[in-house]
Amino acid sequence: MGTNYGDWLKEQREVAGLTQQQLAEAAVMTRTHIAHIEAGRRVPSREDARRLDNVLNTGNVLSRFLPQGEAAVADYFEAARLLEQQAVMIREFALSFVPGILQTERYARAVLSTSFPPVSEEECDRLVVTRLERAKVLDDPVTPVVWALLDEAVLLRAVGGPEIMAEQVAHLVGLVESGRVRVHVLPFELGCHPLMDGMVTFMEFEDQPPVAYSEGMRMGMLHDSPSVVRELQGRYDFALSDGLPLKESLALLRALAKDYGHHD
Repeated sequence: MGTNYGDWLKEQREVAGLTQQQLAEAAVMTRTHIAHIEAGRRVPSREDARRLDNVLNTGNVLSRFLPQGEAAVADYFEAARLLEQQAVMIREFALSFVPGILQTERYARAVLSTSFPPVSEEECDRLVVTRLERAKVLDDPVTPVVWALLDEAVLLRAVGGPEIMAEQVAHLVGLVESGRVRVHVLPFELGCHPLMDGMVTFMEFEDQPPVAYSEGMRMGMLHDSPSVVRELQGRYDFALSDGLPLKESLALLRALAKDYGHHD
């Protein structure tokens, strides 16, 4: 293969006598997305790569040799991690833990250090660094837009102890007060809700259809089927409609940060 995935894709496109627009139409993508891949600014999803292979008659080469970063994440999360860096809007629902891109370093370490089987300190360090690298999507003051819908259990379970939780909840307060992130809380008093099966993340893009990522114990799945994404989005919207408004959620976060901070 060439020195670069994008270079090789461009070479195969030109051999096939196709323009970027023609390839995009045949592979059900956008010309901008093709241009980003060829320039090395984007990595296609596995489904995109499969369609490109089909159009260019390259077997499974583009699917098999998708660029892999050095990030320390579970194999099932890798595709979602790459898409997370490209999204213009991210909507999260968390059932047990604060979403990864919103975690502080000490909270992330507390979560990752309790895995079983246990991981070495060196491996835990790698995992924490990767999680903090993911959070850099928030360095841009505007994009991506981020909404987080949190089950109240996320805030009341003292991951790492009161001191770490005080820091983590204060971090969420700061993000909301700055206008960078919207946080809504699903209170316990609501009872059952349509997202109790597990966490889910929705990602929207400038030049490709939205996707959803759901995760449970030791497994995760990226959903790009429009019907599945619509169904999951409907569940999210239904649950969000029962969540606390932004101001009430912020008031709860402030109260919890104060309570954790005063804990002996």
